[in-house]
Amino acid sequence: MSPRNDVHPPKVLITKIGLDGHDRGSRVVAAFLRDAGMEVLYTPPWQEITQVIRLAEEEDVDVIGISSLATDHRLVPKLMQALRKAGMADVPVIIGGIVPDEDEKKLKKAGVRLVFHPGASREEIVSGVAALAAEARAAKAKEVLA
Repeated sequence: MSPRNDVHPPKVLITKIGLDGHDRGSRVVAAFLRDAGMEVLYTPPWQEITQVIRLAEEEDVDVIGISSLATDHRLVPKLMQALRKAGMADVPVIIGGIVPDEDEKKLKKAGVRLVFHPGASREEIVSGVAALAAEARAAKAKEVLA
């Protein structure tokens, strides 16, 4: 599904949690998604989990993307718990950056939907995010109809 065909483009929050300030990769991914027609909310580095939850809720995002080039991806299970507590467990979370295999398994077990490693292609990222956004919107529509 091409995000440009949607009446309202998918809305994606791209952010960094913890103390990792390396944001070049997240800026590149944000540009990929914008170029594909998605609405991208981009935050500066060093966000707290509570800030991410508040922004995701206020902006009614379809997908949350976390960038990690240090070890801040290890905070994501706490983010997943906070999303569940806020009633936002249906918002897909993706991670991009340097994530060791054993950590990727833990992240997926915690509920992370996709992990993009260095070298992931623009097409892979855009199509993965578009598919998750479409899935999230379909789930929201079902909730409204129920």
